[in-house]
Amino acid sequence: MDSSPAQFFKDLASKNSSDAPLVCYAANMLSSNGMLQNENPLDYTFPLFLFQLIIILLTSRLTAFILKPLRQPRYISEILGGFILGPTLMGSVPAFTLTFFPLRSLLVIDSMASIGLVFFMFIVGVEIDPDVVRRVGRRSTLLTIVCLIGPVLIGVLAGIILHSRIQDGTQRGAFVTFLCGILCVSSFSMLARTLADIKLIASDIGRLVLSSAMITNGLAWVLMVFSTALAQSKGKALSAIWSVISGGVFSVVVYMAVRRAARWVQKRTPEGEEVAELHVCVILVGVMVAAFAADAIGTHAIFGAFVYGLAVPNGPLGELLIEKIGDFIEGLLLPLFFAVSGFRTNLYSIVDAGAVFLLLIVVIGAAITKVTGSVLAAFYMEMPFHDGISLGLLMNTKGIVELILLNIGWDKMVLRDQTFTILVIISVISTTLITPLINVAAKPSRRYVAYKRRTIRWWNPESELRMLICAHSSREVPSLISLLDISHPTKRSPFFVYALYLVELTGRASTLFVVNTNSSSSSSLESHRAAPNAGGAGFIRHQSESEHISHAFESYEQHAGGVSVQSLTAFSQYPSMHEDVIALSEDKHCALIILPFHKHQTIDGTMEVTHPAIRCLNKNVLAGASCSVGILIDRSLAGTGARAQRYAVALLFFGGADDREALAYADRLATHPGVALTVVRFLPCIGAGGSRRRQDRVVDVAGENDDECLAQFQANGGGEAEYVERMVGNAEETVAMLREMEGRYDLYIVGIGEGMASPLTAGLTEWSECEELGPIGDLLASPDFGSRASVLVLQRGKYREGSEEIEMSGGAVVLPMPAGSGK
Repeated sequence: MDSSPAQFFKDLASKNSSDAPLVCYAANMLSSNGMLQNENPLDYTFPLFLFQLIIILLTSRLTAFILKPLRQPRYISEILGGFILGPTLMGSVPAFTLTFFPLRSLLVIDSMASIGLVFFMFIVGVEIDPDVVRRVGRRSTLLTIVCLIGPVLIGVLAGIILHSRIQDGTQRGAFVTFLCGILCVSSFSMLARTLADIKLIASDIGRLVLSSAMITNGLAWVLMVFSTALAQSKGKALSAIWSVISGGVFSVVVYMAVRRAARWVQKRTPEGEEVAELHVCVILVGVMVAAFAADAIGTHAIFGAFVYGLAVPNGPLGELLIEKIGDFIEGLLLPLFFAVSGFRTNLYSIVDAGAVFLLLIVVIGAAITKVTGSVLAAFYMEMPFHDGISLGLLMNTKGIVELILLNIGWDKMVLRDQTFTILVIISVISTTLITPLINVAAKPSRRYVAYKRRTIRWWNPESELRMLICAHSSREVPSLISLLDISHPTKRSPFFVYALYLVELTGRASTLFVVNTNSSSSSSLESHRAAPNAGGAGFIRHQSESEHISHAFESYEQHAGGVSVQSLTAFSQYPSMHEDVIALSEDKHCALIILPFHKHQTIDGTMEVTHPAIRCLNKNVLAGASCSVGILIDRSLAGTGARAQRYAVALLFFGGADDREALAYADRLATHPGVALTVVRFLPCIGAGGSRRRQDRVVDVAGENDDECLAQFQANGGGEAEYVERMVGNAEETVAMLREMEGRYDLYIVGIGEGMASPLTAGLTEWSECEELGPIGDLLASPDFGSRASVLVLQRGKYREGSEEIEMSGGAVVLPMPAGSGK
């Protein structure tokens, strides 16, 4: 029994009508009267479809759960779920097929799957920014050409040679053209999600490969239209050319008409409000109109939906449409398409083992030519070798787009059952293997292995200090700008600040939306979208908030000297948000990350939790960042010092690497004319006389100790900083000394003291509420302490073993030590 109703009736048409079975439908077959009336619900169309949908969803979700440790994309689990239910496994059991997937029900599943596929391709089109194609530069063009030459040549030669063996009875020209398209295509949606997962979506490699993939996808669609038209016209090239031309005219007309209509809708929507429900309904109906028109002119319905989606402009309208239908389509209807693909994939249809080997060689050869071409292009563009490998592997990303093309080829009788099954299996295997290879070859940490000592202390004071300042709302911006201002950027010692607005993404997993605003050069927005859904009204609100933050930093940049600011907005889920922060800091070679505390001050002066997930974010950044990290506990820093026109700052020095990093940061504040800095060193004492205890000279891995760092600070002048020493015997005396300092300062700076065991703080960690701040930072931030001063806690960037350091103007470049090195 064939798995497709369309193919079934095609087979019947070629037989004698007297031999054809007669299928009768009763008028009341839609729904049953219930089991209490002794009726089987599975004998009726609607209950049967609901039960089939439950089986398909449960099978795909169970497969996804089993494959979760392997970190495979969702596409793999869903297509494997279709294999399980198809004729290869469960479908080979007659009782299972006749009971749960009878022939009369397949037409309903196929139709619903097609509807889901139409709207999914609409979503893919909305996600893509067509303006990227217009901005394609020389590098993207070069990468596209070298990645197309090899697959096209191999497709032509293999198609001519293999046609007579595996495609007997089909049109040869259509098969050759179709095979070229399959070998060239790169799944844009899966590629974007992969780049988002490995945090390369906003990198140079990410932009380069996405723009190239868009061009190769466009070519693959053209080849698909040409090959299917060639097959339907029995090899008439002129008819196929007219189909391509009509498809091109259709694309232009739809794009221009929908683009203008969508912009009209945007103009009629007040700023900050959602698009009217009527307009959304009309746009969604237009998807089906475009799909119908595309099918009517002989291309394909999903092609019309894809072009229609491309015409929807980026911004709130596109995000709202994705929010309305995205989860429903991808979570409920799209699995039906994978199930149908599984029904069509029948291992028992493979009768020629040599055909499997030959097609496997063809696919592997095309993949190798892509990698080779990417390496050569990377060499020409003076990119590292491993970046060329990464580009090649990323350009080989397959997925749902390839599966869609294969199903179109099967529907249009370009592919036979055996060829379809072989190519689907090869697609699944290649995707399974390429995904982990990409994660290894394009792992972000490999790109930053040369930049390992990125701290304030080891940064050349006369070079540009790069900082990443994060904010969760515009409320935090004034104090962050005040902290930046008293850090005293000058033209001689400039700062380059990346102001990152962090937004919680509540949509699907593997989703990242980054908006870059280069305020120093223009006010234009450049969007890199990996996948949907910042969410309609939420997106509008966050866009407005992002503009306020960007304008605040831009205003400060214009009025301050020695500061360059680039504002960015990152949409990410909280569990992976720290990865985005760390990846951006490494990509931009930042020496310091400033994070807001997870609590903010209310009107009555108490501290209230902003979002509990922010604390987890801060802890993860502290644990994973290779550069220095600071957490600002803000108690109106922007107002206290500004009212007095002078900030009173205290550096609390207990010793250790983190305190030395805090000292280096305070050294920059000391030169500011509006800052009165006091360095308070706490020293242990013994005996009734309170004499200073003799300490051993402790040298850390960087060859530093506290006395030398303080001596160097004083020798350099330390601005007009006051230096005092306080003798304390235990933690109780430390707390008492800190209480004596209440009310004197606007800002405390202290190191976290990670890994430090000091008698001066012994026992404080047992009562810590926020251990990530360190014992002293937690004490100063505690509401029980009663201080009204803001607190900045710092952690020095982590050193890595097995490296030697070479001083550079912007810090230290760390190179791997050769094996057997004596140093």
